[in-house]
Amino acid sequence: MPLDFTAIDFETANSSPASACSVGLVRVRDGQVVATAGWLIRPPVGHDEFQEWNTKIHGIRAQDVISAATWADQFDRLCAFAGADVLVAHNAGFDLNVLRRASEVTGGDCPPYRSLCSLQVARKTYELESYRLPKAAEAAGFTGFSHHDALADALACAQIIMDAARRHDATDVFDLAAALRLRVTEPVVATPERAVA
Repeated sequence: MPLDFTAIDFETANSSPASACSVGLVRVRDGQVVATAGWLIRPPVGHDEFQEWNTKIHGIRAQDVISAATWADQFDRLCAFAGADVLVAHNAGFDLNVLRRASEVTGGDCPPYRSLCSLQVARKTYELESYRLPKAAEAAGFTGFSHHDALADALACAQIIMDAARRHDATDVFDLAAALRLRVTEPVVATPERAVA
């Protein structure tokens, strides 16, 4: 199996995981970046207040997303880019939670994505004082990017996975996870409740 995956990064307007205001996506095939995409998102109503703390981090303001597509309007585009790939993110729990929560509050169904966390991969691959994305990406040979720009962060994340795969002679994300004693997380699938007789 080749090293194929999609790296993803979200920025949020506030502390709500449903408040996605930007996304970056990077498609990797055979260990090479073959496509990138990134765009602003108008967060769902009720989750659309821009808090000063978040704006200080990523620089996105409410007026920047006024004409952006809503979560519901852009979600099919995001899913089409990712396809059935394993999603890779730095602190993947955060980004997968954004996918789930923004879908829930807009009444949509989030596909059952599998994921691998580049933060966990970095911790098992490099000896660093900090495993924040800029430091981990630097260890992977990727420097000078604009941290908290969603597309730049997704590219940095992809570089960490590609570098780690080379270092560990891994042929795909599953092989890499196994080599590091990690796992590609499977989505939680709700099971129907059984009727009690």
